[in-house]
Amino acid sequence: MTPPELDAPALETARQLAESGDLDGSARIFAELAADPDGPDRAQAAVGLAVVLAERGEVEESRAAARTALATGHPEFAAQAACHLAGSFEREGRVDQARAAWQAVLGLGTAGYLPIAHLALARLATRRGDAVEAEDELRAAIAGEDPEIGARAARWLAELLLERGEPGEAADVVLAALDAPHGGDSAPLRVLLGIAHLDLACAEFAGAVELGADAETGALAIELLARTLPLRDRREDAEQVWSYGLQHADEGLAALVRERLDRDM
Repeated sequence: MTPPELDAPALETARQLAESGDLDGSARIFAELAADPDGPDRAQAAVGLAVVLAERGEVEESRAAARTALATGHPEFAAQAACHLAGSFEREGRVDQARAAWQAVLGLGTAGYLPIAHLALARLATRRGDAVEAEDELRAAIAGEDPEIGARAARWLAELLLERGEPGEAADVVLAALDAPHGGDSAPLRVLLGIAHLDLACAEFAGAVELGADAETGALAIELLARTLPLRDRREDAEQVWSYGLQHADEGLAALVRERLDRDM
């Protein structure tokens, strides 16, 4: 009988050999196909060769194969090759090279690969401390065609905005993400929305105190602010709010704050 791999297309044979653990045999076939500048399967074979060589631990040879695929400009396989290069550089901590490879993905313009590239560029920007670029890339990832990556980017962006003291903007990002179709777990987004609302509430309570409301309203605002701040791990700020209320120039307001504080004692 004729072995089935002899009747199969060369690309499929190479894949089967790789899956069976014959990396050498797979690499030989992929290399032959990738070496043909006019071959119709050059881009795909070069990507396959890059993957197989990486599995064999031949990092530089793998990158060379990926560059061959990238040079073809093939919308699918060049994009895969750029992703392969980017991941390889990131694993070695070579941030500049990784960034260039992810930008190459964007340059190819293949829609299915844009969200993951934007998310990766946001990750690299965060490592460099470039918050502006990170936000831009996260917003681009959210606007892409991958709902799961969009949800992840929305969570990340909301966290950045909360850290930056912009709970209103964070809430808008989360609400938009919750309205978008995605099959992932929405619970983390809802928790972030709740956190944003806590921060917004603190700002409103503080604003009411600063406006110099009547004694009853002022005491209520002080209590609510002091009891909400610990939920955001701001216990020292909460103590300062209580102290402010207890030492308030308006003795009536200070007495009401004392009554509210004493309820827990």
